[in-house]
Amino acid sequence: MFKSIFTNSFGILFSRILGFLRDMLQASILGANIYTDIFIVAFKLPNLFRRIFAEGAFTQSFLPSFSHSRQKSVFAVSIFLRFLIFLTVFALFVTLFDNLFAKLIAWGFDDETIRKAAPLVAINFYYLILIFIVTFLGSLLQYKNHFATTAFATALLNIALISALLIARDLPKEVIVWYLSYAVIIGGILQVAVHLIAVKKRHLDRLLVGGFKGLKSRQERIREDKKRFSSNFFASVLGSSTAQISAFLDGWLASFLAAGSISYLYYANRIFQFPLALFAIATSVAIFPKVTRYLKNDDQDKAHEMLTKSFWFLAALLAAATLTGIILSQNIVRLLYERGAFVHEDTQNTALVLSMYLIGLIPFGLAKIFSLWLYATHQQKRAAKLSGISLGVNILLSLALIKPMGAAGLALASSLSGIVLFALTIHAFGKAKFFAIIAHKYALYLIAALGVLTLLLFQLKDLLRAYL
Repeated sequence: MFKSIFTNSFGILFSRILGFLRDMLQASILGANIYTDIFIVAFKLPNLFRRIFAEGAFTQSFLPSFSHSRQKSVFAVSIFLRFLIFLTVFALFVTLFDNLFAKLIAWGFDDETIRKAAPLVAINFYYLILIFIVTFLGSLLQYKNHFATTAFATALLNIALISALLIARDLPKEVIVWYLSYAVIIGGILQVAVHLIAVKKRHLDRLLVGGFKGLKSRQERIREDKKRFSSNFFASVLGSSTAQISAFLDGWLASFLAAGSISYLYYANRIFQFPLALFAIATSVAIFPKVTRYLKNDDQDKAHEMLTKSFWFLAALLAAATLTGIILSQNIVRLLYERGAFVHEDTQNTALVLSMYLIGLIPFGLAKIFSLWLYATHQQKRAAKLSGISLGVNILLSLALIKPMGAAGLALASSLSGIVLFALTIHAFGKAKFFAIIAHKYALYLIAALGVLTLLLFQLKDLLRAYL
């Protein structure tokens, strides 16, 4: 288990380090202004779907259905073609009505800004097709317990974006965002390429070729498999994407605030997503195939044991990340972004938003691993209902907090909705089972360790204040 977690974590760490280098360059070259907002808006919709696909919904629905199917090759190809055709048609629709979609994503933008953002929205949306192919191939590789390719592949997107920034750094800002948009597509193509190589090496290409050959003759045999997958998938979209949808709504509402607010949310959320992806998502991706197999074989004891180990491992890491992030928020933002066009006032605003986001790190992260039990037992609809309640709470709190707190209020609303989601997920998982997990001597060790860490962090903060 831990080998798979560390493989995922190391790949995500490598990619996120490149991501922060990209953000540092972007903040220095573009700053926090209307042009940064335009690119963030243009990339927001495909990036939202990327996080939903790659970090939950598709894999959590596909793997259990694929495992149960007696016609695995035909089932896999059938699902692949269905999504590919739909997303291609959708992308063409976005291209034809790019102005409308730009307006929907950033309702608060004026007409001139919408006009500038619209073609970039259309270009970036084609990344969604590429990332679906990556996610589909990555799911097949996960079934074979191969995680490294998918974990490291996101680095290729960041390399493409960094290259675009370096090439275009002396050009007008309006031109730079075009370079970035085309770099997104190039990064997606590179990700598809490395996954195709990995699939070929593990002979999964034979499975896909067999599926294409038998697609017409064996359609009837997979009717129930497709029905089960479809039912689970649409529920999983909502059930696994509360944090992503919350961030998307934050950006939409922030378009009504002062210029730069979208950028503050973006840069803060990028830091927040780092420990969430590095620890929570890496852990959930690594243990999900095994939990699914244990429950399929009616071995609940092993599944529960794996979940218990994952809980304590994840709780310690997320708690440490939360304390570090909140106490050193200004230092972290200053170190990463404060240079060039990104000034000290931008650092203060981003740091406040980051602190509000980090309140939700532990509940969002732990909710991910407990929701796996629901997905593995085909309770996607129940998980979706819980996420729907959490999302509704987020919307109400966002509307209540945006006026008194601005962008920070949107981030706080997202965190509070994460706490609601965690409480509801524990209730669905089973309060008795949850209390059996936390009633352990590890709880005392964790509290003591966090107390020591807090003292050390305040000491470090004083040192940094003297030198920075």
